[in-house]
Amino acid sequence: MVSALRRAKLARVAVSLNARRPAVGLPALIFMTDENRTPDPLKAALALPAGTAIILRHRSAKPRAELAAALAKLARERGLVLLIADDAPLAARVQAEGVHLPEAHARQAAHWRALHPFWLITVAAHSARALSIGAAARADAAILAPVFPTVSHAERAFIGTVRFRLIASRSPIPVYALGGVNAETAGRLKDAPLAGIAAIDGLLGDHKA
Repeated sequence: MVSALRRAKLARVAVSLNARRPAVGLPALIFMTDENRTPDPLKAALALPAGTAIILRHRSAKPRAELAAALAKLARERGLVLLIADDAPLAARVQAEGVHLPEAHARQAAHWRALHPFWLITVAAHSARALSIGAAARADAAILAPVFPTVSHAERAFIGTVRFRLIASRSPIPVYALGGVNAETAGRLKDAPLAGIAAIDGLLGDHKA
């Protein structure tokens, strides 16, 4: 588990990045759930600072629906922002704040923007081209990954700090860094033009309740 001190350090970097980027209304931190690495997203969410966004990425339909409803309630109580990954009907049903779309579905952002103009819509991206597609589809922001070597996608080549900074600086859409970002590596991004940081392991809670 990640200590509160390390989570706080990661949050400080994210807030600093967000403050420098003209991305009004975008959260500084995004917590990505994972069926294998976050077996209890509700417990993890209890450790998140207010204002953090949660992207529910669990894929199994029944557990996802149950988790979405529970997380939506928790988010409203604790000042968090809930997005549902690739399931806009579920997001609408639980009154989530928006959706997160995989790179392959990024163009759908335009459709969901038309239906839900006040939703927060993010898209996954792994290249400069994907960022352009997300921007053209009127997504609010993109999560660019993986910045560093990561456990969840060990087979995928990571972007690296220098190239990541270059891609982010030319992006037509606000960018979040994901992939191997934690309290130790976040400092390497402190001057990058980012809306904030997205993480899994880097934000896992150690709340015991």
